[in-house]
Amino acid sequence: MTSATRLVGLTPALVAKHMPRRSTLVRKRDDDQPSSPSKRPKVSFDSDVEVRILEPWEKSPAVIQDSVRRAIQKHEAGDSESYERVKMFYAPTKSDQDAATATTLKNYTAALLSNVSLLDKKCADLVHTVLDSDWLARSTDYVQLFTQFLANLVSAQGLFLPDVLRMLADNLTSTPPSHRQTDDRLSVPRSQIYTRAHRTLQYLLQIIPSACRLVLAMLTKVFPYQSDSRRAHLVYVHNLLQITGYAPILQTDILALVTERLVKIDLQVQDDLEYLAEDAEEGVVGHDSPAPDDMDRILDDSEDSDDDSDTDEEMDQELLRTREITKNVEKMDCVLDMLFTYHDQQFASPSAGIRASSLDILLSQFQTIILPTHRSRHTQFLLFHFVQQSPAHVDTFVGLCAQTCFDKKRPAMVRQAAAAYLASFVARGLHVLSDIVREVWDYLSTELKRLYRELEPGCRGPDPQRYSTYYSLVQALLYIFCFRWRDLESGPEEDNDENELPSLYGQERQWKLGVKETFHLNIFSKLNPLKVCSPAIVTEFARIAHHLHVVYVYHLLETNKRIRLSRYFGSTSYTQVNRETALTAKKDEEHQHLDEYFPFDPYHLPRSKRWIEGDYREWKGIPGLDDEMAMDSASDEGDIEESDVEEDTSTEDSTV
Repeated sequence: MTSATRLVGLTPALVAKHMPRRSTLVRKRDDDQPSSPSKRPKVSFDSDVEVRILEPWEKSPAVIQDSVRRAIQKHEAGDSESYERVKMFYAPTKSDQDAATATTLKNYTAALLSNVSLLDKKCADLVHTVLDSDWLARSTDYVQLFTQFLANLVSAQGLFLPDVLRMLADNLTSTPPSHRQTDDRLSVPRSQIYTRAHRTLQYLLQIIPSACRLVLAMLTKVFPYQSDSRRAHLVYVHNLLQITGYAPILQTDILALVTERLVKIDLQVQDDLEYLAEDAEEGVVGHDSPAPDDMDRILDDSEDSDDDSDTDEEMDQELLRTREITKNVEKMDCVLDMLFTYHDQQFASPSAGIRASSLDILLSQFQTIILPTHRSRHTQFLLFHFVQQSPAHVDTFVGLCAQTCFDKKRPAMVRQAAAAYLASFVARGLHVLSDIVREVWDYLSTELKRLYRELEPGCRGPDPQRYSTYYSLVQALLYIFCFRWRDLESGPEEDNDENELPSLYGQERQWKLGVKETFHLNIFSKLNPLKVCSPAIVTEFARIAHHLHVVYVYHLLETNKRIRLSRYFGSTSYTQVNRETALTAKKDEEHQHLDEYFPFDPYHLPRSKRWIEGDYREWKGIPGLDDEMAMDSASDEGDIEESDVEEDTSTEDSTV
């Protein structure tokens, strides 16, 4: 047995007993020991050297990266002291002395980029503080680093994607949060901030294509309010249109968003104008908008108000309201002009696909936004202008309106609005050919004939509530006839002079088959549409139709003056007429007529009206009728002036 084997078998007691005791456990003083050449020399410190803790900007990137990692880990364990210090570097400060330097921010942002996997929901306050920093207004290399941090953050921690997109949307407004004074900011203008925000958003959409719907939601949230300034709307709409360039999948939704908000402003302006006097309304709508601004200057302008001067608190309230309405009109005018410019570029594209897509977008907005909105006044002229650029586009829009008119699945109000749009477009469109006018006439008159056969047998009198669709179609025909009666004559291929009318003793004009018959059949029926249609349109139609020997209706108009529509309102039985009470008798008849709303009435916005000047058909007087009225009016004015002169002369003679 070896010595090693024997030692294993020894008990601890025996081993302890035979272990020799060291007598040298107590160490001697160093000065008692002889010096040894192998021993390290004693280290001495220089008392003149300054010892201090390194400041953050003096730390190396590796040290900062490790300190940030430990700060996040300690924060999750409950110790947030160092974590709060990290937040302080990104928090806005009131003084430059407390602000972090560019190098410090860059190092800490690089550290956060390296530890992005640790930034979970427990670090939400730190992430929000970093996102709220003015990173877009700093140096180019820092913006690139921060963009990479955002990309890694939303990739690793998807819960922060809405916050990142909301931050970018806020920086596309007229007052971007990143536009603050920083110690390293090299006079970064707002236009460059917008450019950087667009590049970052484009980069994020490339790596996360599914974020498009969330982007749209954030863009909708930060859209300016109706009461915000003209500049606020122009800047934000400009940036929204920029997004459609690099995110075409959002084009339809972004344009719909802008159109929807524009319609709301349009309606607000119409409501406000109703409270103004007629002369004040003309002054507001006809007020010249500011001269066209350079968009770069608007983007870089730090003033977000439209006021040219301070508002006088003692100014008359009506004057203040007029000024506010004027600002809204200017706002709507400028945004519309911007949309006209945008769509003009789309329709001028050499790509047939882009042109077709642009038309589809406008038609979709018409169906979903403009048509269901009652009394929209200006927004629809986008469609009016661009549809007339091609006969095929005209045919498409006319067909859409006609289809909506007779779609029984649509609400009655929408069907009536479609009839108004169809009539107004055919009447006012300068590039709507005669063939289209005649086709629309045939289509409407055929539908009227069907409705007449269906409704007239059980009719006891005019009832706007029950027969609203029928009356809206009749009013559409009256309106078309007043503007396009020349296109309803027979033989459109003949070269007839518009200013030539047959004399009373000459041969009468020949009308398209069914024109006179349609008027006679419906006007003199028990449905009595002239009692329900707008009085202004009925009066003009009666004047023109009589002069052109189409139909004479003045005797019917006199009879209608003795008929009260309230007698027939809401009657559910065809054999009983509603009893008129004192309350219903006091109701104003004009509230019971059809609305004389025709959406393409004259366009008066000063800046954007240039887009439709070559597309719009102005009212033309009737040869031989309006000339006589003008001569009679001039004669009356001359008689008045002559009588005034005679009175003055007689006064002078009596004085003499």
